[in-house]
Amino acid sequence: MKIYKYLFGVVVAFFALSSCEETLDLEPRGENLTSGEVLSDPASYDRLAAKVYAGLILGGQEGGDGNADIGGIDGGFSNYLRIYWQHQELSSDEALIAWDDGTIKDFQRQTWSDSNEFINAMYSRVNYQIALANDFIRNSSEASLDSYGIPESERETIRAFRTEVRFLRAYSYYHGMDLFGSMPFKDENSDPNALAQNIERADLFNYIESELLDIEDEIAPARTNEYGRADQATVWMTLAKIYLNAEVYTGTSRYTEVVDYTTKVINAGYSVDTSAPYANLFLADNDSNGSQNEFIWTLNFDGQRTQTFGGTTFLTHAPVGGDMDPDNFGINGGWFGIRTTPQFVELFPGEENSADGRELFFTENQTKQINNESQFSQGFAIAKYKNVDVNGVQGSDATGDFVDIDFPVYRLADAYLMYAEGVLRGGGGSTSLAVDYINILRERAYGNSGSNITAGDLNLDFILDERGRELYWETHRRQDLIRFNQFSSNGVWAWKGNVATGTTTSSFRDLFPIPARELNLNDNLVQNPGY
Repeated sequence: MKIYKYLFGVVVAFFALSSCEETLDLEPRGENLTSGEVLSDPASYDRLAAKVYAGLILGGQEGGDGNADIGGIDGGFSNYLRIYWQHQELSSDEALIAWDDGTIKDFQRQTWSDSNEFINAMYSRVNYQIALANDFIRNSSEASLDSYGIPESERETIRAFRTEVRFLRAYSYYHGMDLFGSMPFKDENSDPNALAQNIERADLFNYIESELLDIEDEIAPARTNEYGRADQATVWMTLAKIYLNAEVYTGTSRYTEVVDYTTKVINAGYSVDTSAPYANLFLADNDSNGSQNEFIWTLNFDGQRTQTFGGTTFLTHAPVGGDMDPDNFGINGGWFGIRTTPQFVELFPGEENSADGRELFFTENQTKQINNESQFSQGFAIAKYKNVDVNGVQGSDATGDFVDIDFPVYRLADAYLMYAEGVLRGGGGSTSLAVDYINILRERAYGNSGSNITAGDLNLDFILDERGRELYWETHRRQDLIRFNQFSSNGVWAWKGNVATGTTTSSFRDLFPIPARELNLNDNLVQNPGY
């Protein structure tokens, strides 16, 4: 995968993007501007920072993911959220796909190799994001601002964006650490033209932690930044995430920090509306229907301004097929793609007739069992993401091609569940508080307190199952299963191991391989064991 260079020392495209509020409006203009002309204009910096945000949302420089950011694969296929979702969900018990696009089924079968084009694309996408961030950070230093004559009166805003881009870099390094273990490492002080050195997983953990701690008090205070932009609570959630998985990443547990940082988030003023349906969180108006009070950080999508075949467009179209009515989803047709496994269905008491409002299965003429992966009618469909508002009105794109649903990267429900897990794993905190937090989620799910738990019900097995029920299809499951030692050598679900009833796989699959072509290009990189 060729990563397109984003170097200010050559001619650059000047991207006019709105400043990451509800939407990111990507429109190239002034393509013959030189780096000096761009960087001498204080108004350029918010747009260049917005490009780093946009890299998580769009697959290319043009509508519909045209002029793809990375080469060798369609821009829609390589959309950051879409391909990250596939790594975290298709490899788990929560999802499988009917399509035969290249090696896509290798994920649900856990049979991938170092030549898998989707793994190649994920690796390239992460490194592309880091390259974007490094160039922005390098060129927004005080020395660089001095050289371009940026007045002090304009620098406060640029510094704020620089801090956010440092967060975005740490966020992508976190994904690289989680998926691949070791990574090629560069920061703003590295030579952009030199081969990157390899950084081991534990060392990368330390770097990510140090970056997040360094910007914790520099970034905008929690709940004060524009919707969709990172703030202090976003940093806290990412720290809590790496601490929650620290034993996997470094061999050392950090559960006290999990409790500490989730407590900071919980006390920051977010709220769960127990009177509103769980399904409202995933509608076209989830930026304004009350769900936004639970969201800590979102990737924002707009049917007119962020036209991508990845992101929540993928998560809305791909699960629709069979007897499902596309009109109910605010789209012009389903893609007959992703469903769930029978093992995931069984997490819900009563299964398809569960009283749990988080159970959003479509079962009409769908079988629970999956004898043929390629038959959409085999496997219960999931009706979680819908491009309609609370009144059933379709999103802003009249064609029904693209959706308005914002993707919740982090929400308060996850902080509640992480707090409870941290308590159970010996990180301190309060068991009674943990029970209270879980019961808030269950009261929303069941519409009453009749299914509330007590301290005697709270154990790690319950937490893993409850995380599945609450957070499914939100890019958490693979990571959770690995932490609970249920991903490869223990857990079994349909088509895992390329067996219809499922089988265990080797534990080396807890990491994805470093793509073979990257190893061929950079002798500093080291392949993961087993590949």
